[in-house]
Amino acid sequence: MSWIYLLVAGLFEVAWAVGLKSTHGFTRPLPSLFLGGAMLASVGLLSLAVRDLPIGTAYAVWTGIGTLGAAAFGMVFLGEPAGAARLGCIALIAAGIAGLKLLPA
Repeated sequence: MSWIYLLVAGLFEVAWAVGLKSTHGFTRPLPSLFLGGAMLASVGLLSLAVRDLPIGTAYAVWTGIGTLGAAAFGMVFLGEPAGAARLGCIALIAAGIAGLKLLPA
């Protein structure tokens, strides 16, 4: 169950990272409220996950999901660059996350 908490926490991290841009420096109330809710959900679920997972692994996976998700969102929906070198670096992050999940603790 801890891995599920961690996965959902990572998805909420993607939501708040992407949503940060829409707050316009916290001057727009609705996006700012959404952002705050996503942040609370993300950290709350992370705290549940670390009850059973090592903190280093959980934190790395959590931030990795956020990094991968925000980068993918930016490339697909915001027209950010998706060159071979950038995609290769993102693949290295994904490999690190998979290694932390699949290799014995």
